Amino acid sequence: MSAIALIDYGAGNLHSVHNALKAAGAADVAVTDDPEIVLRADRVVLPGVGAFRACMDGLSAIPGMIEALGTRVRNDGAPFLGVCVGMQLMADTGEEMGVHRGLGWLRGSVRALLPSAEVRVPHMGWNDVVPEVAHPLIEPGEAYFLHSFAFEGEAVLARTDHGGPVTAAIGRDNMVGVQFHPEKSQRYGIALLERFLAWRP
Repeated sequence: MSAIALIDYGAGNLHSVHNALKAAGAADVAVTDDPEIVLRADRVVLPGVGAFRACMDGLSAIPGMIEALGTRVRNDGAPFLGVCVGMQLMADTGEEMGVHRGLGWLRGSVRALLPSAEVRVPHMGWNDVVPEVAHPLIEPGEAYFLHSFAFEGEAVLARTDHGGPVTAAIGRDNMVGVQFHPEKSQRYGIALLERFLAWRP
């Protein structure tokens, strides 16, 4: 089984994601803030919880990490999975308390979900994942969501419904991001991670 770099930048539910990857069959998961390990990894997972800006600041604070991610994922084509805010950071910008730059891997912005009489924010709990296009990682099912902001832009792979369509997954080439939490999504989430471990984009 390939070595996986699970990025530790102070903004992810690392213990739960690590355990879920192991449950999915990953034999070698390195929880790391070392860019050199990222450059040698076969696969890369970027978790994230909290605010877009805080997560991007945490990632930027590790010398060489953003460059290593760009080299290994964008240039070398290593399979990449972004989870929750880790997915959102793939966007150009995030619009929480101002406009903040993301990694810019996919064109789009992360914008606030708007509450209403029928819709509560944050969007929390189980909801359907409905694929927009065929993709080897994304299948229909139910997953666990917890977020107040959502991606709007290109390369949407799946949506869910929360007072209207909300992006559930994005991706292109060797990169996929999911707004939901695979580590909290029981069998659906473990199955997605199993597919990620076997993925040869």
